[in-house]
Amino acid sequence: MTTVIVRLAAAKIIRMIASEIVQKIGAMVRIAVRELGRSRTGSALIRGIQATASSLGRVLHQLWLEVTGFIFLAIAGVGAMTALREYGKYHAGQATGPGRLILAIMLALCFAWFGVSSFWRVNKSSARRRDSRIRSD
Repeated sequence: MTTVIVRLAAAKIIRMIASEIVQKIGAMVRIAVRELGRSRTGSALIRGIQATASSLGRVLHQLWLEVTGFIFLAIAGVGAMTALREYGKYHAGQATGPGRLILAIMLALCFAWFGVSSFWRVNKSSARRRDSRIRSD
């Protein structure tokens, strides 16, 4: 019992030390950015890094939506094939009831919706960026 308490206390101390280290590193980065921003070159460097990070973040978010959309559509395809197989069994009278068929259809429809909506989000966000660029020009 005491070893468990000691281990929990040690883990808590380690988490506390790690959080203090992260806070100190964050403070040092904020100070470095503030000092760097005082010069013209440093300010340009910071703006360039921010623009690059923003663009990279947007691209990675779009890629994430596209990959998850593809995976959801692939799962929907597997569900649709399962629904066809279950329909064949049900139609041939080998199935005890329509439960598995309905489950497979619902699975396919849900995952198809998730996949399509993920691609819609990609299209909507890229259209929003395109519209904002047209208005700013």
